[in-house]
Order: sequence, then structure tokens, then C-alpha cells
Amino acid sequence: MNFENSVSFAKQLDKNDPLKDFRQQFIIPSIDGKEQIYFLGNSLGLQPKKAKDELNKILGQWSVYGVEGFFKGDDPWIDYHDKLTKPLAKIVGALPHEISVMNQLTVNLHLMMVSFYNPNGKRNKIICEAKAFPSDQYMFETHVRHYGFNPDDTIIEVQPRKNEYAIHTEDILLVIEQHKDEVALVLFSGVNYYSGQLFDIPTITAAAQKAGAKVGFDLAHAAGNVSLQLHEWNVDFACWCSYKYLNAGPGAVGAIYIHERFHNDKNIARYGGWWGYNKATRFKMDKGFKPINTAEGWQLSTPTFTSLALYKAALDIFEQAGWENILAKRKLLNDYLWFVLNEIKIKGAFEIITPKNEKEKGCQVSLLMPDRGKTVFDELAKAGIMVDWREPNVIRLAPVPLYNSFEEVWQFGNILRQILKK
Repeated sequence: MNFENSVSFAKQLDKNDPLKDFRQQFIIPSIDGKEQIYFLGNSLGLQPKKAKDELNKILGQWSVYGVEGFFKGDDPWIDYHDKLTKPLAKIVGALPHEISVMNQLTVNLHLMMVSFYNPNGKRNKIICEAKAFPSDQYMFETHVRHYGFNPDDTIIEVQPRKNEYAIHTEDILLVIEQHKDEVALVLFSGVNYYSGQLFDIPTITAAAQKAGAKVGFDLAHAAGNVSLQLHEWNVDFACWCSYKYLNAGPGAVGAIYIHERFHNDKNIARYGGWWGYNKATRFKMDKGFKPINTAEGWQLSTPTFTSLALYKAALDIFEQAGWENILAKRKLLNDYLWFVLNEIKIKGAFEIITPKNEKEKGCQVSLLMPDRGKTVFDELAKAGIMVDWREPNVIRLAPVPLYNSFEEVWQFGNILRQILKK
């Protein structure tokens, strides 16, 4: 498509957008009655209007049935999990029984480390990307110390090349090959939180498994953002949070994917808990952990159904919109953002550090601000544009297809140009 940097062109894109009405299903932050331009779906997605209704259904069932709400009412809680796994399976490219909605992201990563990080002799290394999200770094550090290893010796970080911000896939493959006799686990982000780089998940997966390692992904910035085919790509496991692109609310329950080939592996290490026990005999309260033979077997505690209800409210919207339609608009919206940014021809004003290649990006664009970056960020906020500041000098923004418009992208570019000219 031949883009134009004009408000009339942006409005025409919105008029032709088959998803334009879905914006009305979300609450847009407003100040003094004026809607803000919210480009922070990469940090916290907006609240679906029907979230309150879904929450009230849980509260109403609790009030009417008490503990019998697990088994009675329109939506018995004992089977509520199934309402989430089917739509999520479409979004991450998995089989429904390969998904379990549970806990939060870092807790789930630790649980996956129990099952899939099995150091044995010199094969104890973990390969990950440099500048992974801090929570992942702390998880790695504390988990390997639990085994008595020195993190500096055990964790191998793949760095960007000099004066670059993205990591070349061939460099990742080279590091895996160099350490093929020592690596026990390869664990990357799907999309790097800082640069917005989408990693080549199938290629990394194949290389890690060829080297004899297990492979997993933190999909916090990928789930609900980019096209994923976890089962087809043969990924061993993955975890994600649900409060960013999946709009399930602050601190919402996370989820895991575990390939079905591990479900009946009686030798796999795991922690056991009440909610992961075989459903048919769970209430007999017998000794001896007998897990559900799906990804649900990794569950520990009874879930927070109020959190599941908020997640369901968001996933219902994804189902209505259609995942393929969301992906198509995401690409067009992101392409238009890049066009508008490239039209700001002010030398040295900023550098886009997100890869340009369509296969290496999602919603997010990261702008390196060499000068006055925090001032620019503050001026954008005053103008009603909500973006993200990351020290020392990066502005992140992520227009998302369910509630952002093309006109908002144009407005952002126009306001940013005016600020940079000052």
C-alpha cells in the first residue's frame, strides 16, 4: 500500500478497518474528559468493558451457591479453565490440552525450570539473550544458585553486535553450536521487551534440540501480538503473562504451554499440587501425586476465578474479532507507524532500534533518543500521548489493533515532529 502522511488518509484507513468497532469494547483512559492516545499495550492492555460483567458472574455464583459454585450454576468453576484454553490455543498455535492457565509468569518459569532444566555433569549451561527482562534474569540467577552453580559460569548471554541492538539469528545459532556439548537449556524471549525484536522461534528451537538441549520461550511480549505456532514448531515449553496484549488486567493470571509429548512422561521432574491432581479422583484425598495427563497436571493451587473471569472477558473479544484479522491489522498499523516515523526527517532526532524486517517485529517500536529523550517523553505525556520510557534513553510505543486507530498513529507522528522541532 502507498501510504500518505495526512490525517485524511489515516481517517480513510480507519473507515476501511474491519476491526474499527472493537475499540468501543474497551475503556480508553481519559483526562478532563479527553481520551488519551494509549500506546502502552506492551505494558498493560486496556480494560474490556465486559470485564465487570464477567467478574460479577463469579461473585454472583459465589453469593448464591457458596462452595457449591464449583459444581453448580451456569458456569461451574470446576470446568471454567476450558473456556480459556481453546481461544488461547488459536493465539499461540497450540493444542488446547497443551495449555494451562495458572500462576504468574516468573512463578511459571521457575516451575518449567524444574521440569526442563536438568543439569548433568558438564551439560549444565543455559543460553539466553542479553538484556532479557530483569525478572527472567533474576529467575535464572536464583535457580542456578539453587543447584550450587555460579551464574557467571552457567548462564551464557548472546549479545548484539557492536553498535547494534538486535541479535542476529546466526549469532544465536553459533553460540548454541559452540556449546552443544554443555548446553542443557535454551530459553529466549519471543519478543525482547527493550528492542521489540521478534526472535526466530522455529530456527532456535530446531538448533537447540539438535544440540541435545531443551528449549523454551518467555512469550510475555509475543502472546497476543505476533503469529505463533508452538506445537508445529515443536517448542518444548513456553510461558506468558496475560496483562499486556491479552488485556486480562494488572497482575492477571499467566499461562504455560507444554508440548503433549511430555504429558505422560512419568520421569519428568515437577512440583505437585492439589489442582494438578487427576480430576476423577481428586476429591478422594489419597496420598501419592497422580497428575492430570495434560498441561493442567503442572497446576498447583486452586485458581483465582475472579482473575480467570477477567481473562475470559478479553479472550471473548479476540474470538469475536478473529485472530487472523487481528494479525492483519497489526501488520498494517505497524507499517503505517514506521512510515509516519520515517517522514520525520529531523537528522539525529531518534533511531529506531526495532528490526525493520517484518519477521522480526510485532506491535512495538523502540526509539533510541540520543538527546533530550526524557524531555520528549514528558512533552508527549502533556499532549495526551501515553508511551513508555526505559532508561537510559529509549521510548517504547505499541499501537495495538483491537483499540488503537490509524488516526492516532498519525496524530502521534505529527505531535512528535512538533516537539522535536522545538
